[in-house]
Amino acid sequence: MEPLPNSCRVAVFALWLLLGIVAVPGVVAADTTLQYQLGPGDRIVVTVFGHEDLSGEFELDGQGRIALPLIGEVGLSRQTLRQAEQLVVASLRPDYLVNPRVSIQVTNYRPFYILGEVNRPGSYPYVNGLTVVQAVAIAGGYIYRARESRVNVQRAGDAKGSKRPAGPITIVLPGDVINVPQRYF
Repeated sequence: MEPLPNSCRVAVFALWLLLGIVAVPGVVAADTTLQYQLGPGDRIVVTVFGHEDLSGEFELDGQGRIALPLIGEVGLSRQTLRQAEQLVVASLRPDYLVNPRVSIQVTNYRPFYILGEVNRPGSYPYVNGLTVVQAVAIAGGYIYRARESRVNVQRAGDAKGSKRPAGPITIVLPGDVINVPQRYF
């Protein structure tokens, strides 16, 4: 049996890298297990089926709460959409509605932030499916002294505030902080 040509070997290695079969130090593949967690600044639509008077559009305040008709304030910070729906259902049952059906959708995500050695550091509107390389492009690209191999991401939902190494295809979520460090040579 003949060995594979180099171009095929590279393609197979790239596929293994994307699938997480092979790890390269300092490079984090896209994390497909991430679930979005609500946070301050998110705008959501709460729909209580059959009750338009209880439905509406809301923005999570600085502490991640919204004020709903009848039930008052509900803390939704760090909750997935399904968890938030369950919280609203639990608040409506049994005092207000017998069998409430609730749907929550995000209409406007909070921004992500990029710092360090990029042309325009700052906050930018979040776009679904955003990766680190796309975020860097939105910020005007790397500057000449950027250390592209040491980019890290601080997740908005991480209570410890730990920074994780990030590769070009690492997924960025709303509220994340991307840091591009400086190289010294």
